[in-house]
Amino acid sequence: MLLALSLKDFVIVDQLHLNFQSGLTVITGETGAGKSITLDALGLLLGDKADFSQVRVGQKEAQLSALFDITALHALQDALREQGLMQDDEDKQLSIRRIIDAKGKSRSFINGQTVTLSQLRDMGAHLVDIHGQNAHQSLNKEAMQRQLLDAFAGAQELSLSVKHAYQTWQQAQKDLQDALNSGEQLALEQERLQWQLQDLEQHQLSAKEWDELNQSHDALAHAADILEAAQWVDEAIDGASSVQQRLYQCQQRLSHLAQHEPRFQESLPLLLAVEAELAEVASSMRDVCADVDINPQELAVQAERIQTLNTLARKYRVEPPELFAKQQSLQDALNQLEAAGDTEALEQAVNKTQAAFETLAQQLSAKRQQAAQLLAAETTERMQELAMNGSRFAIELLASNAGSHGLEHVQFLVAANKGNPLRPMAKVASGGELSRISLALQVVTSRLQSVPTLIFDEVDSGIGGRVAEVVGKSLRQLGQHYQVLAITHLPQVAAFGNQHWQVSKRDVGETTLSQLLELVDDARTEEIARMLGGETITTTTREHAKEMLIQAAAAI
Repeated sequence: MLLALSLKDFVIVDQLHLNFQSGLTVITGETGAGKSITLDALGLLLGDKADFSQVRVGQKEAQLSALFDITALHALQDALREQGLMQDDEDKQLSIRRIIDAKGKSRSFINGQTVTLSQLRDMGAHLVDIHGQNAHQSLNKEAMQRQLLDAFAGAQELSLSVKHAYQTWQQAQKDLQDALNSGEQLALEQERLQWQLQDLEQHQLSAKEWDELNQSHDALAHAADILEAAQWVDEAIDGASSVQQRLYQCQQRLSHLAQHEPRFQESLPLLLAVEAELAEVASSMRDVCADVDINPQELAVQAERIQTLNTLARKYRVEPPELFAKQQSLQDALNQLEAAGDTEALEQAVNKTQAAFETLAQQLSAKRQQAAQLLAAETTERMQELAMNGSRFAIELLASNAGSHGLEHVQFLVAANKGNPLRPMAKVASGGELSRISLALQVVTSRLQSVPTLIFDEVDSGIGGRVAEVVGKSLRQLGQHYQVLAITHLPQVAAFGNQHWQVSKRDVGETTLSQLLELVDDARTEEIARMLGGETITTTTREHAKEMLIQAAAAI
């Protein structure tokens, strides 16, 4: 939800900071006072195009910022993390800031990092939905209409499955077409891979051969030196006048006098340990002598093998240890090429994936058809309560070519007055009617939307009396599930607000500035009275305003 909005040198606002609450917030004020400034500012923070006229006259730049609580918006959190705009340990809040200079150029920031307008729009789609006469009328877009219907039908997961099935089918068709278009090229490439693979296979490569071969060749090449060194060490340790002989003599000399010198006694075990270690070394040397094979013929064979592997490595532009992996990669590529050229198998894959898509798409169509009738009936009923007597709402499912959306286009239709034909919702002329239709839809589907903040502009246009009270109740009801902001000029609607902001203008020298004040208690009563009675506010008008606020509070 929206927590705070700050503006500086924006249009006719010098400086403003607003803290918002949950529930329904109403914004009121005289005509021309600047009630739409809040919506314009949010629009810019959500990615609207900036204009130099939005900078207050005489100032270098306008600064706008907003803070949102996104604790419940897990998909948005994931998107922010993927783009490096949020860390795992950060508070679940999102700050958006935008600076517009006097030339109309702007800079945008999310959580303090520079972003593009496209990123602002993507993030803003998760945060706020503005209903009224502006560019954020998302309910006019087919994608949103389809999403709303699928959510109402409980078919969101099925819709996603249809999308994935369609993509799989399209990929299968592409693979088949590629095989048909590239038959000759595939055959040539297959022949090349087969020749290379056979060339490598005839050398009977193995994964560890290079290391083992080099180790063995090294041992054979130095066999004579190894044998001579092992024999010399064995003789030095265990032969005549050897180290072992001298060690034995040391033990004898010290043992005779050990009872007289304690340090001799301490040295004897150490000499025994040295003797054991030397015996082990001598044994190892004898093993080496037994194992060494001076074999010139084998040495020549291994040298030739090393030369062969080096030649192959240069030929295939890899290192010798990578030859076996190269052979495996050629085999994999050949297998893929053979599969890609198997048109019969590819045709079977196309038929199978198409059947899977059509089965899922038909299930989705059935769910949509059933839900469309129920959603249309409930919305039509709600529209009658919103001063749209005789109006109708319908959902048309137009058969279309198969696509990731399914087998039909979804189109919301409206007849705003009795006797009028149904027309696409996007072509409804009156902004007030469009806002009320949106309100009716939002109330009916209030538990399905994922956007936490809804804003209604001119939702009460052209209505009054009892109907205005119904609109106020509907907005308050919607505020139980969302944060709702409503700009209104009707006291019956304003009375239902959980929070009330008043927009007014004041003259400072030669400059006119707009300001917003939060109204509570008597100040709020006075504003309701102003909306009821105009410039002259009587005691009766104030009493009427108090009664209206009391009745609104009791009605919920």
